[in-house]
Formats: sequence, C-alpha cells, structure tokens
Amino acid sequence: MTTTAAPTVTRVGHVGVNVTDLDRSVRFYERVLGLRVVAHSAADAEPGRRWAFLGRDGRPVVTLWQQARDRFASDRPGLHHLAFQVETMAEVEAVQEVLRGAAAEFGAELVHDGVVAHGEGVGSGGVFFTDPDGTRLEVYAPSGAEAAPAPTAGAPTCGFF
Repeated sequence: MTTTAAPTVTRVGHVGVNVTDLDRSVRFYERVLGLRVVAHSAADAEPGRRWAFLGRDGRPVVTLWQQARDRFASDRPGLHHLAFQVETMAEVEAVQEVLRGAAAEFGAELVHDGVVAHGEGVGSGGVFFTDPDGTRLEVYAPSGAEAAPAPTAGAPTCGFF
C-alpha cells in the first residue's frame, strides 16, 4: 500500500466571501481594511456571477462573490469569523475610527464598542465588527491591549461575538 504524505500548509492563500452587493462590499473592504482590487469580473458579467479579488501588493487576501441573497447566518455551520492581523495597536485604533464613521453608511456593526483584549490579562486584542452582509470580522494586534477589557469571561473574546 502506498502512503501519500499530507501537504505542509503554511498559510491561508485567500478567503472567499459571498456578498449581496459587490460594489458596496468592495468599497467597505477598501475603506475599512485598506485592501485594493487586484482583479475583478467584467463590468458586463451576468447577474449573480460578479466577483472581485481584493488584496495587497498584487496578492489576493479576500475574494468577494456576488451570489448571496441574504445576510450571513452566524447560527449555521461554516465560517465563524475572519481575523486580520496588523502590527500595532495604533493600526487597530485607526480601523476602529474608520468603522465608527462608516458603519451607518454600509450597514456594518462595531461589536464591544471598541478595542478589547482577546482574554483577561492577554496583550493581544482588537476590534470586532461585521461587514455589510453580517460576516463577522476582526482586526487585531499581537500586543498593546493589556489595559483593554476582555468582554467574555472564561473564553476567547473572538469566540462569542
């Protein structure tokens, strides 16, 4: 019997997200996360088959697919949330400020009302929010949240938002 070795996965290549309104979602991800369109479907693509790859330095990070009819359902099996790491807490706070100004425009929601720690006494932390279709997102830094509250006792903050 021949045994095939499992591949060594070293990172996530990109994450695909279904959206209801591609143009709105592209504007949201560009403004809030600073991503840029790397590639996209033709302007005359058939309805329900529009897409955009957003990323940095030519590398896709998030792919948006306009093929959803309803908002994201967090009570179903599948994606829990997407977390994006930045280097500093100042960058997390900048995302928070952009969100405060953009949430109403896009129908997004800032959870926990600001920066929170990943757990009691932990240095990592960030902001938790939803995109225009309700997909749960997080932007965090590996340190700098030592003084921030941890809203969920006995479990990681990112687990139950």
